[in-house]
Amino acid sequence: MSGHGTPIPMTSRRAGPLKGVAEVPGDKSISHRSLILGALAIGETQISGLLEGEDVIDTAKAMRAFGAEVTDHGGGDWSVHGVGVGGFQEPDNVIDCGNSGTGVRLIMGVMATQPITATFTGDASLNKRPMARVTDPLELFGTQAVGREGGRLPMTLVGAADPVPVRYEVPVPSAQVKSAVLLAGLNAPGKTVVIEKEATRDHSERMLAGFGAEITVEDTDEGRVITLTGQPELKPQVIAVPRDPSSAAFPVCAALVTPGSDVLVPGIGLNPTRAGLFTTLREMGADLAYENEREEGGEPVADLRAKFSPEMKGIEVPPERAASMIDEYPVLSVVAAFATGNTMMAGVKELRVKESDRIDAMARGLRANGVTVEEGADWWSVEGLGPDGVPGGATCESFLDHRIAMSFMVMGMGAQKPVSVDDGSPIATSFPIFEPLMSSLGAQIVRSNS
Repeated sequence: MSGHGTPIPMTSRRAGPLKGVAEVPGDKSISHRSLILGALAIGETQISGLLEGEDVIDTAKAMRAFGAEVTDHGGGDWSVHGVGVGGFQEPDNVIDCGNSGTGVRLIMGVMATQPITATFTGDASLNKRPMARVTDPLELFGTQAVGREGGRLPMTLVGAADPVPVRYEVPVPSAQVKSAVLLAGLNAPGKTVVIEKEATRDHSERMLAGFGAEITVEDTDEGRVITLTGQPELKPQVIAVPRDPSSAAFPVCAALVTPGSDVLVPGIGLNPTRAGLFTTLREMGADLAYENEREEGGEPVADLRAKFSPEMKGIEVPPERAASMIDEYPVLSVVAAFATGNTMMAGVKELRVKESDRIDAMARGLRANGVTVEEGADWWSVEGLGPDGVPGGATCESFLDHRIAMSFMVMGMGAQKPVSVDDGSPIATSFPIFEPLMSSLGAQIVRSNS
């Protein structure tokens, strides 16, 4: 599958219980950061369990373009020979980040404080997404950014020849913006400080510390204050990438809404800044257990066991939880349709500037399949129809968004009639084995043009 090529219509239908073990791919956020920080270390970083989706592969290609030696050893094992902080070379060609907002924003941050120039582009979806939220703080370091109207790609960045450290308060909860500023601060002298009022996923802070950067995190009255001392020598690491909680969301949620299901999803990262969905599902009454809880590579991990849960109730999801589950709201809205009562999701305006306007995309598809949805600029609600009450039967637009496509495939597994999407090809950006994995559990997903 390719998010850049011919559309691949897909249809999902109810086909009996889901049973078995779902070995989901490596965490996308950690995979991106492993490659980028490996490229900034001196020596060889070894990575196992790397997510080999298109988004991460595009980041690997970008690191090569900036001068790092990146090698695929097969089976998710990779190595990166880094060039050191400040050691990027100017790329010969445009950097194509495909569908990855994380990739392009983090890479922009790294190069922003190096005296080189690079031009970035992406696919049709990425080129619509706002980049000013990253380039505005990067300009405080001395970087220049020139892009299309509205701060959109393609965009050229001229790195700061004499960067200055920055103190920056992130205006909206965004791990991408925070991480871009911290990565820019690596090659700036002195201390770069990032303040976030609401904690977002902290993989960058954990991994920077692991690579040897001097970084502190303090909870204060003004928020979470992260202080990074610039121009360190990063040390190469051996990284085992935990499995992706955002990918685990799909087999977990599919099991909850498909009668008779019992699915084990092993080795899932449960970093508290990422695990909001699973907390929310349990509050709704989902039969979702954490087994074999442990720590791997500094991250909490557990095996998740999800069973069909006909007694789920709608709840009001706390707005302060949004940052820890922002990518999981689309599939949560599907689960909410199979619960009883209303599920309210607030504090979620960030969903409107993801790969698509995810509130609008999900609302359209849910309504087409017989579900009542109300929405505002920063909230939406889904009226549950009970465990066997979702009519289904419609074709939904995926808007070039992998999570929208997978969410509607989950809906089809529990709905009365099959559910289709116009294009499932973007699924390859984050979950390239989605179809065979779900089929191995007993799901029936077919490519409509095959």
